[in-house]
Amino acid sequence: MRVRPKSITFISWFLIITSVISVVTTAFSYNNPETVKMMELSPVPISLQYVLMAIGLAITVTCGVLMLKGENTGRTLYVGWTVIALVTGFFVSPVKALLIPGVAFFIVITFFLYRPKANEYFADVSGSTPT
Repeated sequence: MRVRPKSITFISWFLIITSVISVVTTAFSYNNPETVKMMELSPVPISLQYVLMAIGLAITVTCGVLMLKGENTGRTLYVGWTVIALVTGFFVSPVKALLIPGVAFFIVITFFLYRPKANEYFADVSGSTPT
């Protein structure tokens, strides 16, 4: 019987819940003048920023669900997408210092996603259901 590490359960649910919260907060700030003013500082058009945000949130939820199911694709996709997002953010963000918490958060999550127990969990292909 395959046992899901608590860290993977926590990370997966954290990604899912924070993504849902982000959808709600984005909806409320959609026409907020302060938010629009900040977004206008980026060279990326605002409409494209919203599209990329929606794609990113969908990918993050998908990663959380896949990781709960024990699929290695979930953690690989999370790491890959986050690296792309952070590198892109470095080039287009008008306030680079705002990326620091995201980088720190990413490092911590990646550490837990690739610990030995997590590697065992994601490598198990016996077909058993995670607990």
